[in-house]
Amino acid sequence: MDLHFIAIGQVVAPYSIRGEVKAEVLTDFPERFLPEQELYVNQEKLTIEDCRWHRGRAILKLSGIDSVESAEKLRGLFLEIPRSQLHPLPEGECYQFQLLGMEVWTTDEEFLGQISRILPTGSNDVYVVPSEKGELLIPAIEDVVKMIDLEKGRVTIEIIEGLLP
Repeated sequence: MDLHFIAIGQVVAPYSIRGEVKAEVLTDFPERFLPEQELYVNQEKLTIEDCRWHRGRAILKLSGIDSVESAEKLRGLFLEIPRSQLHPLPEGECYQFQLLGMEVWTTDEEFLGQISRILPTGSNDVYVVPSEKGELLIPAIEDVVKMIDLEKGRVTIEIIEGLLP
C-alpha cells in the first residue's frame, strides 16, 4: 500500500467468467462501491462498473477486468482511494490507520510501546502494543484510553487491574 492511498477493500478472489471479483470491505462507507466510483489498485485507476452484495462482501465489475485470468491477477490486492477522499469523522473519532505506529504512554508518563495493529473484537477494538513487558493488548474503552493526540502521535492510557502482565 502507498502512504497516499487508503485501503477500502481487498480482493479475495475472482467471482465470474466476466472478470468480476469478490472483495472484503474495509470501510464503514459502503457507498464507496457504487457504480462509477473510482478506486485504485497498485496506483492504477479503475472504475466500478457494477456492484452487488453477497454475504457481506462486494461483488465488483471493474473497468478493464474482463476475464477470470485478469481478475485472478487482482487476488489479494487492495482497493484504495486517495487520502484526500477520506470522509471527515465526528469530533473525537479517528481512522484505524491513524493509530498505527502511535506511541502508548500511561497517565504516569511511562512509555509502553507503539501500536502495531488493531484487533476488532465486536464490542471494542484492541490495540496490540509490543513492549519490553511482552505483547500488550489494550482495550479501546473509555476506562482505559484517556486521550488520543493525533498531532503528537500519542495515546494515553490508564492502567487498570489485570491490564499489564
